[in-house]
This record gives sequence, structure tokens and C-alpha cells, in this order.
Amino acid sequence: MSAGTGSDESPVGEQLSLVRAAVRPVDGRRRLPSTTEPATVDPVAEVLVDVGLAHLDRPFEYLVPQSLADKALPGTRVKVRFAGQDVDGFVIARRAEAEHTGRLAPLRRVVSAEPVLTPTLLSVCREVAARYAGTVGDVLRLAVPPRHATAEKNLSLEPPEPEARDTAEGAAGDPGDDGPWSRYPAGPSFLRRVAAGEAPAASWLALPGTGGAVGAERGGGAEPGTAAGADWPSAFAAAAAAAVEGGRGALLVVPDHRDVDRVDAALRARLGKDRHVRLTADQGPQARYTAWLKVLRGHVPVVVGTRAAMFAPVQRLGLVAWWDDGDDLLVEPRSPYPHVREVLRVRARLEGAALLAGGYTRTTPLQQLVEEDALRPVAADPARVRRDVPRVLVAGEGAELERDPAAASAHLPSVAHRTAKRALEEGPVLIQVPRRGYVPSLSCQNCRRPARCGRCHGPLALTGAGATPTCRWCGTAAPGFECPECGDHRLRSSVVGARRTAEELGRAFAGVLVHTSGAGEVLATVGPEPSLVIATPGAEPVAEDGYAATLLLDAWALLDRPSLDAGEEALRRWMAAAALTRGAGRGGIAVLCGVPAHTTLPVVEALVRWDPAWFAGRELAERRELGLPPTVRMAQLVATRHTLEAALGQVELPDDIERLGPMPAPSGGPGRGGAPAGPDDPPKQQLLLRAPLAAQDRLLTALRDLRAIRSARKEPETVTVRVDPLTGPG
Repeated sequence: MSAGTGSDESPVGEQLSLVRAAVRPVDGRRRLPSTTEPATVDPVAEVLVDVGLAHLDRPFEYLVPQSLADKALPGTRVKVRFAGQDVDGFVIARRAEAEHTGRLAPLRRVVSAEPVLTPTLLSVCREVAARYAGTVGDVLRLAVPPRHATAEKNLSLEPPEPEARDTAEGAAGDPGDDGPWSRYPAGPSFLRRVAAGEAPAASWLALPGTGGAVGAERGGGAEPGTAAGADWPSAFAAAAAAAVEGGRGALLVVPDHRDVDRVDAALRARLGKDRHVRLTADQGPQARYTAWLKVLRGHVPVVVGTRAAMFAPVQRLGLVAWWDDGDDLLVEPRSPYPHVREVLRVRARLEGAALLAGGYTRTTPLQQLVEEDALRPVAADPARVRRDVPRVLVAGEGAELERDPAAASAHLPSVAHRTAKRALEEGPVLIQVPRRGYVPSLSCQNCRRPARCGRCHGPLALTGAGATPTCRWCGTAAPGFECPECGDHRLRSSVVGARRTAEELGRAFAGVLVHTSGAGEVLATVGPEPSLVIATPGAEPVAEDGYAATLLLDAWALLDRPSLDAGEEALRRWMAAAALTRGAGRGGIAVLCGVPAHTTLPVVEALVRWDPAWFAGRELAERRELGLPPTVRMAQLVATRHTLEAALGQVELPDDIERLGPMPAPSGGPGRGGAPAGPDDPPKQQLLLRAPLAAQDRLLTALRDLRAIRSARKEPETVTVRVDPLTGPG
């Protein structure tokens, strides 16, 4: 509790000084009368004040005037006087007596009588703040959207009566139908437990689902269960329907708006109209707050959205689910940088809800939970997998190496060209290119040294045919390039981008329609007619009847990323693209191009065998042996070297916490967190702290103390603290 007796030198005394200052005249403003009549019932309010300071991240006591007694209820937004100014806050409790023995400052006003901060949501925010060494105030800014008065006024307080569904709609979306879950031996059992009000927790390895019904009509011989409606959005909708059938709600979180569109359509088909809402960050203020209020007031039982929806106050929550755990869009880029996985795990535990983590692959954190028996695996049997996934070929292996010796290093080897030519007779072909742009990376023609900008040392790139080399970071043109290593003036392409690939394939397949999907314009769907679709990872459109073939180009570009999860991320992106392809039973083929030929890579073997669980287990075992996340807890501190040294001198770290660094912080630039630092800015350093899982609570406590101490002392430079930095974007 924040208030109580104590001297002015103590933390409690500091709080008393702030409260006394809150009722003094400031800037000519007139303070509220000291004779404000208190409420007759529970005149003391505990308020979480939004001040953004780590050392003040605790409740403060305020007096509830009688005029506000009926409105200042727990969960409501209020204005209070704090340190000489009016600030926002949330009432979290009302009490009959105060712990503070002096005079309390009164509440200024109640902003809204809507109790937006429920006790459950407050508990979730506190646990998330503790998990990431953050403040409750930071988490609340992520959890509760800004108020929109018109939305509050226009939305009815009472939920509307649900409309009766017509016969056709009911047949298509019977909640008791296992539907897509019948493809998995443990799927129907999971649905039954959710409908019965239990709380199973599962890691689901999804099979591709690509409109097999159309293929069957054309004589493709689609197997039962692979028809349209057997894809992962339909499975998510079926799981949500099971929760609704049991009288509970469901919260579904997906990476981006295209995924939201797909799940939104599946929910409408399964549940009918007005039984769910979308909740995303790109909605307008009124639309987002209206959707959030519909959930809070119980108008709808199901929510689908991006990470902005992970705190949605679903009543009687029965299921939390998220898709594609490895996608960096599931990591919040604002402090304290929580991952959707951890937020939904907290919610499932506190609210007794079922948990479903779905994806074509499994990340090492999920694999760790599976091995700890915190999640139960849900997957198809091997025979089903071989039938429903495409056949995977690796360019440059086996007999193909004799036919085309350069297949392993070519941008478009002959096997890929032949596969695309045959597949175009049956339907569209997807080409995944790991980099956007025209030629995003150049190197010296003579010595192969990467070409760098002379001003900021950023990578040089070409924006089009005949264009002047330009720095991707600062935009400076470099018409007179000279290699600092050998003095050569010639340049060659190191990586070919999506636009250059589209240009080359357009010439190679004259008369074939070419689509591009990537930065600037992302396609949601393409038709079943023959065409070439060139897309960057994550921007692949869904084909109406599945792709006849998929080409995965420049595999080395994903494998060479300087990241701990390079192999894991490469497999995730390859499988996400290959899963849009027709199954092997319908002739679907995926060709992996650009794999190093001198060794056998486990990640390539996992793709060929379509066995992501084996790869995740192998990856986790190696990280456990080397003491790498997620088998240990890590935190990253970023500041100048002097500030880092000063900060570590202000807090005592336990002996079992290992320091790694300081070392240069990751450079800026696109994809690495923004533009590079200016020439006059002091260089940033990073310090990594590594602790065994048994000591993670001590590490988090030390980090919270560090933030609070620096905040209380008003240190001029901020130390950025990030827990689990290797699971974040970039």
C-alpha cells in the first residue's frame, strides 16, 4: 500500500509530500476546499496514477467526495491532482479507512463511469508487468484503449438478443461438428473438453488446407477433410464455437490484418452474424473502443484480432488461442515488450481458460512447454501428413546435381524452371523471394566484399534497372563506387529482390500473368487461373484452389541471418509458403533453391520430411546444452557505456546472474529498429544478463529495482530494459 506514516525522507514520506503538494495552489489555480464532504460509504479510493515513473508504480489514496460517490467505482477512469498537475488514473478499490494518517487529496472528477479496468484485467496486467520487469502503468496503456465518449453513449448497456440463424447457416456451422479437427487424432477430444468447460492446453501443428473440394470436382482426388473449410482459420472458428457452446467466450489472436480477415470470415460462417468482433490497432478510435466495449459489456462472446486484442476483457473466458508463435508481429514493440504467448498464458491460468497455440511449425519456447507437459501436442498422423503436404524437392541434390551442376547456387535453377512450367498448366505458381526491392544488396565484382556507403557504412542497393547505387539507410547515392579492399569499381548483385525476380520471370514465361505481393502492396488472394505470384515472406496471398507449385528462392539468404533463431525462422517462412500449395495427393510440389551443397542441414531435412516437431526438439536440446534462451532467462540493457556502468553500480545483482558485455548495440537501419545513430550521438552499448530459470525471479526483481532507483533519482539518460530480447523483432 502506498500511504502510511513515515518521515519525509522515507518512500512513504515522499508520497505524503506529493499528496500535500497536490492541494496547493499552482499556476494561479484554485485548490479544492479543504472541507470537501467525503462520501458516507467507503470514502477512500485507491488510485493507480498514470505518471510513467517506475518508482511511483503503486496505488495512492485519495478522498472520494460525496458528489462522486456513486460514480467513482472500482475500474473507472478519474482525474486526480498529482505533483501540481491533473493526471489520469484508475480507481482500483474503495475502502472505509485510509492507511495514511494525514489529510487526503480529493478526486478531481470521474472521467467516465464505465468500469473499464476489471479486477481480472488488473491482475493480468500486474503479472505481465512482473514477468517483463515493467510497470503496471505501461501495461495498462496497452490493455485499455483510450476513451471515446461517443462510443460509450451510442452503445447500449444491455446485450442485444441473439438473432436466430437460418437453416443453411446452421448446417454449415454446427458447433458440435468436429470439422477440420477430425484430421487430428486428438482434435475431437480437445473440442469436447473445451465445450465441457475444461481447460486443456495444446500445441497444434496444423496441416495445410487449400480448397480440396474444387480439386475433387476437377478430378484431383482430394481426400476427405481437405476441402475448403479445413484450413486453420476454420479450425480456430470451430474451437471458438466449442467454447461458446459451453457458455463461455473465446479470444483469438493472429499476426496481421489478412489473418484477421480470414478468421473473421470463418467465424461468421460458423457462429453467424453479430457473435464476434474484430479488434485491431489500425481501427479508428471510435471503432476500436466500440468493439472493446461490446466485449466488456457482454454483447459478443468471441474476439479476433491482432496483438492489440490480447487484453480484450472477454466475459467468462473459455479459450485463448494464437497463430504462428514465431511471427515477430506478436511481440509488442512498446515497453515492457510483452509477447502474446506470455500474456495469453497468464490469462488462461488466471481465468481457467483452455489454451491453443497453433502454427505450421513450433518454436523452441513452445517445444519447451511441450516437453515440460504444460502443453499437449496435437498433430496429424504421418500418413495423413504425407498426403496433405506438398512434395518437397531440393535443387542441387541427387540426380539433379549431375543434370545441373550450378543448381545449388543459381537464383532460378533448371529444376525450378521446369517445375514452374509444368505447374502453370494446372494453376498459379508461388515464388517466395526473401528480400524486397530490386537489388537490395551489392558487392564488389572482383573480391565479393559487400558494397557499403562511405557516409554511414550502410548497404548499397539498386532501386531499378540502370539506377545509381544508393544507400538503403541514409539514401546517399554512390555513383563512383571504389572497393576499399581491392580498388575495383565494378558491382555485382549479392541478393536479387522481388521486383527484379518478377522482371526476370516475366521475360522467361512470356504471356503469363505476373502478380507481386510485398511492401507497399500486399495481395490477400489470387484466383485459380495460371499465373506467377512473386511474394516476400509473410506477404504470400492465398490461392483459391491452392498453388500448383511453390518455389522457395535464395534459401541461403534466410539461413545466413545473424540471429539465434535463423534456422527456426527460415523453416517457419518456408512452411508457411509451402502450406499454401496443394497436397502431394493432388500433385503439389515445393522446390527449395539456394541451399548450401557442402553439408546436410537439419532445417532442410525438417522441411523435406515436414517434421517441425523433430527440428524444434533438436534446436531446444542444443540451446539447453549451450545455455541459450528459452532454457535460461535473459535481459538486455541498452544505454551508453558510462550509463550502463553507473546503473549496474546502483543495484546489486545476485551471484548466479552472468554478465555478457558491454558490447556494441545492434546497429540501426531498416529491419534493425530504425535509422542508424547520427555521427554526433554517443554510441549505444548493450549488456546481456543471463540467469538460470531457477533464478529468474531474482533477475526480474533486480531489474525492477534498477528502473525504480534511476527513476527516483531523476537520472538524465534512460536505460532500456528488455526481457527475452531474442524473441523480439529484428
